[in-house]
Amino acid sequence: MKRYNFLIIALAAGLLALASCTKDFLSADSAKRVPVGDPATEEVILTNLVSAYQILLFDSYASNNYNSVLLMSDLRSDDLWKGGSDAGDQGQLFNLATFTSTPALNVGGLWSIYYTGIARANNTIASADNAVEGADAAVVNRYKAEALFLRAYYGHLLWKFWGNIPYFTENLTAPYVSPQYTADEVYAKIMADIQAAESLDALPMTTTGEELGRINKAALLMLKARVVMYQKDNAKYAEVANDMATIIVSGSYNLFNDFAAMWKKENSFCIESIFESNQQPTGKTWASGWQGYGTNLPAFISPSELNDPNGVFKGGWGFAPVRVGAWNMFTAGDTRREASINYWPSGSYGPRFQDTGYFLGKYAARVGYNSLPGDQDLNYCNNLRIFRYAETLLNYAELVGVRGVAAQQGVSAQECFDKVRNRAFGGSAPALALTEANLKLERRLEFVGEGMRFWDLIRWGDAVTVLTEEADETTPAGVRWTWSRTFTEQKKYLPFTEGEINATKGTAYPLVPNPGW
Repeated sequence: MKRYNFLIIALAAGLLALASCTKDFLSADSAKRVPVGDPATEEVILTNLVSAYQILLFDSYASNNYNSVLLMSDLRSDDLWKGGSDAGDQGQLFNLATFTSTPALNVGGLWSIYYTGIARANNTIASADNAVEGADAAVVNRYKAEALFLRAYYGHLLWKFWGNIPYFTENLTAPYVSPQYTADEVYAKIMADIQAAESLDALPMTTTGEELGRINKAALLMLKARVVMYQKDNAKYAEVANDMATIIVSGSYNLFNDFAAMWKKENSFCIESIFESNQQPTGKTWASGWQGYGTNLPAFISPSELNDPNGVFKGGWGFAPVRVGAWNMFTAGDTRREASINYWPSGSYGPRFQDTGYFLGKYAARVGYNSLPGDQDLNYCNNLRIFRYAETLLNYAELVGVRGVAAQQGVSAQECFDKVRNRAFGGSAPALALTEANLKLERRLEFVGEGMRFWDLIRWGDAVTVLTEEADETTPAGVRWTWSRTFTEQKKYLPFTEGEINATKGTAYPLVPNPGW
């Protein structure tokens, strides 16, 4: 098989190593890389692009840290407890959940992988800008648009977690430091990348076949929506609403009828999937989080010592038990409850810290999802659904039905809202008006465990009220525990990691701590 064809398949399937060796992609393919600034063939540009995509496969064991980005978001919400064996088990996650993170106890793995992703995207963009004479302009522009998306995507996660961050669009030289920008300045830079990718007009609305897993136009528009709505940039609301209408009227996507079945591996890249990371059940080892294709998230969030009488689910480590309140928020007939949350009765598993009997179901560990030899807990093949069509519908419903934007392209906000609810109730939901309160609840019900709730509370201005709380509870096993946390506006950002603070001391750009830390 030709090298070029293999790389296309590699990009679609997520298998980023050569078939003939066990080295990681960058080592195995170093002969195809050229110095930045040198003329680059299409193959060289694609090689750089695939390495930028590879970061999507690293987050659950990010730089040897258990930092699944979905969970790092949801642990700060009101849907989950921290769990594990006790408060000190992965203590940085307890600090994260109680808004008491420190530079030494922090989610540094995300910082490492996403800045590496930005650097790899930069290499791709630079090589695209130096394409050899005769390279297919349409192909090169598509690669560049994908790289611009990835740089914006990785940057937007760093921006949401840390706010006032260093940001660079050309790769750094020693001592590898960059100016630090305000969160508003970073927003402008992310938007510039999104708009640059749009202006290339090189992405298809959807992808099929061997191109599944590649970025498409709908994913780009969805990223723009998340960034604009999180920033609360009212001036761009009408543009984003029109983007959502463009996806809707394209007919390229629809809701998958069976909400529970949507999370099975056979339904990866279904009609509802706009963009997802393509995990494979092999490759990761305890020695290094910078290789492999699987995800640790299913093992991390599944109950310890589980005995499933139906033989569907496997046990895990018992982190992130679902709060009783999250289970109880669903009304009778809503199929999303059992699809999103697994309830396990006493005696069927080993209870751990903050146990409730409820565990996340969408990405739960399943039998047959990590059957290949190797470090199996690191290598589940559950694809992470990054953008779903349900979010498109609810974004539009919010912007038009709640924020007052004019309807776009003849799309009805109430009908978008109703479609999500009707699917949840098996085809016909009880009538419900599209109000702000109902929209907020619907997003919570729809996206349990998908890393959305905390960021929604922030952008709605509800976090201080909802996330400041005290708990005094007894587990189903009779163990009493207490919980207290106070959220203030500045705590939406984390402190900078100790290693980065130390590395920038004495340089031209020492990291200035975020306010409140």
